[in-house]
Amino acid sequence: MELEDVLARVESRLQALGLSAHAASLAAKKPDAIRNLRRAVKNGDRRGITTETLVALAPVLKTSAAWLLEGVGGPEPGNHAKVMGRIGAGAEILPEFEQIPIDGLYDISVPFSIPEDSIAFEVEGESMWPRYDSGDVIICWRQSEDAENVVGREAALRTRDGRRFLKRVRRGAAAGTYDLESHNAAPIRGVEIAWAAPVQAVVRAEQWQRISPDSKLTRVR
Repeated sequence: MELEDVLARVESRLQALGLSAHAASLAAKKPDAIRNLRRAVKNGDRRGITTETLVALAPVLKTSAAWLLEGVGGPEPGNHAKVMGRIGAGAEILPEFEQIPIDGLYDISVPFSIPEDSIAFEVEGESMWPRYDSGDVIICWRQSEDAENVVGREAALRTRDGRRFLKRVRRGAAAGTYDLESHNAAPIRGVEIAWAAPVQAVVRAEQWQRISPDSKLTRVR
């Protein structure tokens, strides 16, 4: 990330919201975070701010950490996401990645703000009960994280051989490999991960709505 660009995005949100840097930093429970960022940019110090700090600042600045960090999406989050697949038996995501249209299977509206780059996966059937019910939606960010960053977390992921799952990620026996765990299926061991997006939120079946092609919200269950 370029600190100058990060600071510019932070400053633009402060101005849009009428917040001072001090007030925003205190609200994020990161005292002096923005002042330190300004100082780092002025002094050319590349260690000016951490991703953890940006994640804390994002809700205060009413934006997403992805936008603050890389300018991904728009500055103000909305509440729409594209469903990019359905999670079925064994927590496998279908259809296959290459079969999913670039615009996803359909759009949904959720009852809270999410970044523009959010994607969703719908749980289908009872294979993930009691963790998730049929019709629940999993929200992830579109941008992949390094596999090491999702160890111990549930994530939507794609393996090197093209399979797609929602699983909890564990380190594998061999370097660079991972074990994939779920509630109602045997572990999948020793896979290489090509793409991984941790679960950021779960929207229960009765809380989201499908957006029909004519932009009207429709209940589909």
